[in-house]
Amino acid sequence: MPKAPMKLAIFIYSLSGGGAERQTSYILSYCHNHNIDAHLILMNTIIKYEVPKEIPIHFLEQSESDENGTIKALKIPYLAYKYSRLLKKLQITHSVSLLTRPNYINLIAQKLTRHPFKVIVNELAFPSLQYSYPGFQSKFNKTLIKNLFKNADLIISNSEGNAKDLIDNFEVPSGIVSVVHNPIDLKKINAIAPVPDVFDPQNFNIITLGRLDVGKNHKMLIEAIAQLNHPRVRLYIFGVGDMQEPLEDLIQKLDVDQHVFLMGFDPNPYQYLKAADLFMFGSNHEGFPNVLLEAMACQLPILTTNCESGPNEIMELKTIKNDLMITDYGILVPVKNKDLMAKGIQYFLDHKTYAESCKTHGKRRILAFEKNNILKKYLDLIINTK
Repeated sequence: MPKAPMKLAIFIYSLSGGGAERQTSYILSYCHNHNIDAHLILMNTIIKYEVPKEIPIHFLEQSESDENGTIKALKIPYLAYKYSRLLKKLQITHSVSLLTRPNYINLIAQKLTRHPFKVIVNELAFPSLQYSYPGFQSKFNKTLIKNLFKNADLIISNSEGNAKDLIDNFEVPSGIVSVVHNPIDLKKINAIAPVPDVFDPQNFNIITLGRLDVGKNHKMLIEAIAQLNHPRVRLYIFGVGDMQEPLEDLIQKLDVDQHVFLMGFDPNPYQYLKAADLFMFGSNHEGFPNVLLEAMACQLPILTTNCESGPNEIMELKTIKNDLMITDYGILVPVKNKDLMAKGIQYFLDHKTYAESCKTHGKRRILAFEKNNILKKYLDLIINTK
């Protein structure tokens, strides 16, 4: 009997702002352009990224984004049952999930139906650190990862670092783990012009992108700006999240409301990146931060924490030290170190020739992450999953 053609489910919570959500949009466009039968499965109705109109969209539920964490956890078995029924109805052959709860639901669903399908999960964070915070939620997630991920047919990690974390700390067999770095849409980015007159050219304008949550550590960036206390330095923070009010309060407390600005979410951050002088990133932990690729594609020098994992791979760091770590593309500093972050800003202010060289080197480096090459590798792995 001939083998049935591949029918793909791409399962993620929503298409709200974020790197995983943008990557999902890329995957769906690639599937459409290469005649791969794909369906998008969501748990929330927010869609801020482009989805080809030919791609069917199904809602497993229509939950609110601020739903209680305990309720989210308790609903996982029920949603896994619903997902297993949906996969059978659609005759899905390969189910691909991105982000925490969709991964759990995907893995559990396989046990709840006789319908055969391959389970592919994406690890886009560094779980040992992502769930290092005290409390039930961290313990719950670490337990599920350890017990469920080993049952996947394929795990696609977006960095060598988080792949190693799964193998070393969560007993995931190395044979089911592959690494595919995140893609970047260079053609689209290159076509975007910088937004005019948004930043005062007399100032040194720094930009950062990312959800406003504890892990991204925008607090440390704001504290570094306050400590530097430079009259021409401005920081523009693009993102939304549950740290909005605490960050607003911190800006007022440190009296930097004329130096730090919360800009909200914009699906086209490239027009702002291209108009800025420096990209700054303060995350405590990552999988593989797309925003560094986006900044590099916009020819911005980078100042980032050397968090696990991703930045050192992207920026080809040779030697780790407890000081400024200077590379061809920018500077890395240890995590949670506002003193060195402030020192890094001052270094760029004092070394304009170095900042220009970072732009030139970054333009070459970003070619390694070009979207079509990365997505082909990604889909080939899925197609060949045994």
